[in-house]
Amino acid sequence: MAASPLTVAVLEIDAYASNLGWDQPARLFALVDTDRLRTQEPGLAAQLGLEDPNSSVAALTPIEQDELPPGTALDDFLATIAWPDAVVGCAMTVERLMLPPSAEASVPEKLSDKQLSAWVAKHPDRQEVRMTVAVLRDGARESAVRLREKDSPTEVLTGAGLVPGLAEALAATFES
Repeated sequence: MAASPLTVAVLEIDAYASNLGWDQPARLFALVDTDRLRTQEPGLAAQLGLEDPNSSVAALTPIEQDELPPGTALDDFLATIAWPDAVVGCAMTVERLMLPPSAEASVPEKLSDKQLSAWVAKHPDRQEVRMTVAVLRDGARESAVRLREKDSPTEVLTGAGLVPGLAEALAATFES
C-alpha cells in the first residue's frame, strides 16, 4: 500500500531528526508542494536537489525553519506563526518524556507544570520519545513517534491521531 505524501514527509523528517541524534531542540518545518517549488523557486529547488522534474521525489518538500527562540513555550511560539500561501502544511519534531497509562494513577495532585515535569523526569517508567507531527491546510494530519529505547526506523509508530494536541497547535498556525 502506497503511503500518502504527508506520511512520506513525516517519515522523511523523522529520519532527518534521527540522523541528528537525541537531545535536540524542537524543529519546525514548512511543507511545500514540490512541483510548485520547482516552478516558482527554481533556485531554491536546485539548492535542495529538486531541479530535475523527471526524478522520483516526494510530492511534499519539508523546509526547516529558523530555530525556535530558547526559553519560549511551544504554544506561545506557535501562536506567533503565520504561513505564506505557498506553504501547504507544516511539521514539527519535539522530544518529550512520557509515562505509560499505568502510571497515571500515581501522579500527585495539584502539581504545577514545572513540578509535574520534574516528577515525570524522575519516574522509573518514563520513556523518551521523539514526535514528528505534520498538518496540511486542508486538515490532513500525520504523526510519527519514535522511542529512544527502540531507536530504529522499523520501530517508528505512525498515525494521524498519535499526538492530537501538537497537531491542533500546528493546525492553528493556518487559521487567519
